[in-house]
Amino acid sequence: MKNNLSLSFLGLTALLLVSCSKLPQTEIDLANAAIEETKAAGAETYAHDNFITLQDSMNRVMVNLEVQKSKLLKNYTSVVEGLSGVTGFAHEVKLETENRKAELKNEIQKTIAEVKTLIETNKQLILEAPKGKEGATALVAMQGELDSIEAAINEASTMLESGDYLATLDKARAAKEKAHSINTELTEVIAKYKGNVKNKGI
Repeated sequence: MKNNLSLSFLGLTALLLVSCSKLPQTEIDLANAAIEETKAAGAETYAHDNFITLQDSMNRVMVNLEVQKSKLLKNYTSVVEGLSGVTGFAHEVKLETENRKAELKNEIQKTIAEVKTLIETNKQLILEAPKGKEGATALVAMQGELDSIEAAINEASTMLESGDYLATLDKARAAKEKAHSINTELTEVIAKYKGNVKNKGI
């Protein structure tokens, strides 16, 4: 009986040793695939810091792998654990990337909508603005700026569809700033003009 137990124990020990000494190729492939999926999702751009950390983590695991491969008695237990951690972290970084892209997309859509509203408001204000000799020239210039802003917003809408969120947001924000500046200028000019008319009436 004791001999049978001893043989079973030795057999189990041998099995564990073989298992621990076998190159964890499946786990390596899973970790690499998870990292590639994260990269394809745009993590380098939208979750840059954590993507770099992810790559560093994988590099450390691979260094440990090479150390174990060089040993006579190989034990890949820590390597497998490391690979599992990398795979899990890769999924987290991918989720972070997708969430960030969704946030940017929402902000871009909101900004584009705001600029379109400002453009229409500014067009109406141009009609209400005083048309003196100098005023007419200034209004023509403003109309030209509004046309440029409108073209930029149309381009931003096209860029949004391509998924280039950071550049699209920069363009939409720049257009909003210009449209808001024109709005402020027109509002002030019209308010001043109405004030002068009122004073003359008095």
